[in-house]
Amino acid sequence: MRVVMFGYQTWGHRTLQALLESEHDVVLVVTHPKSEHAYEKIWSDSVADLAEEHGVPVVIRNRPDDEELLQRLKEADPDIIVANNWRTWIPPRVYTLPRHGTLNIHDSLLPKYAGFSPLIWALINGEREVGVTAHMMDEVLDAGDIVDQRAVTVGPADTVTDLFHRTVDLIGPVTVGALKLIASGQTEFTKQDRSQASFFHKRSEEDIRINWDWPADVLERLVRAQSAPYPSAFTFHKGKRLEVLAAVVSEGRYGGTPGRVFYREGDGVAIVAGADARTGRNHGLAITRVRTEDGRELSAADYFTSMGGYLTNRA
Repeated sequence: MRVVMFGYQTWGHRTLQALLESEHDVVLVVTHPKSEHAYEKIWSDSVADLAEEHGVPVVIRNRPDDEELLQRLKEADPDIIVANNWRTWIPPRVYTLPRHGTLNIHDSLLPKYAGFSPLIWALINGEREVGVTAHMMDEVLDAGDIVDQRAVTVGPADTVTDLFHRTVDLIGPVTVGALKLIASGQTEFTKQDRSQASFFHKRSEEDIRINWDWPADVLERLVRAQSAPYPSAFTFHKGKRLEVLAAVVSEGRYGGTPGRVFYREGDGVAIVAGADARTGRNHGLAITRVRTEDGRELSAADYFTSMGGYLTNRA
């Protein structure tokens, strides 16, 4: 098939690589300009560079809704558009233009975790599996019929970086597998159960701020979900920003006020956590490694030289 590819960052790069290595003919690539957004500077393999290395024409757009691009798409005469990590709305006159429509590759197990940063949200929420879905694009974002879907298990110590590497390896097989079905003439695919759908927004600074009213197990997953190279989860201690690089749920149960720097436990320092911590039934978050405002990385034992005081949501 003649394929036009819409994509960005490493997700788009892996999709384009799979297409270039397949039996299909990539006739045009559309990608975004470079961004300074914190989450878009991560996993930023260039789709444009890869396309140019293989002699594929490239169009740079923030939004794919202008007449010039539409004309380029018509001239490319695609059988299908394949999109992955395209960050803005694709209008119907574009996604319906090819003979077989548009196949979108999304890094979640749809219908759950449509939208943005699905791996991070899924890890925070304690999902046992994450994965990649290829679905036909329609008028509702990430809601079209599922053509192919593959999953990996989330381990108890996995960081979002671990999950990224495992799911990004699924992109090629999912993309090529879905295209094989479409090229064979199949047109009926799996409807999404919209009663199970969830949609998440882009992450920002506020989303990595630690709220000590959250239960310790959720905070522990937040720390793992903000593993390097993502921005680290943070709190404030004595008015200064403190990044939490590693933490575990405490063995002991600690009662009192959320955020209290309470007790040395193993290699960590237990912090009281949970809105109902006053009951004394809650486990705390045992912080094991931190980064200070001036960039020093320390064990929690070296940083917290004495117990007492509070970690807070604001300076």
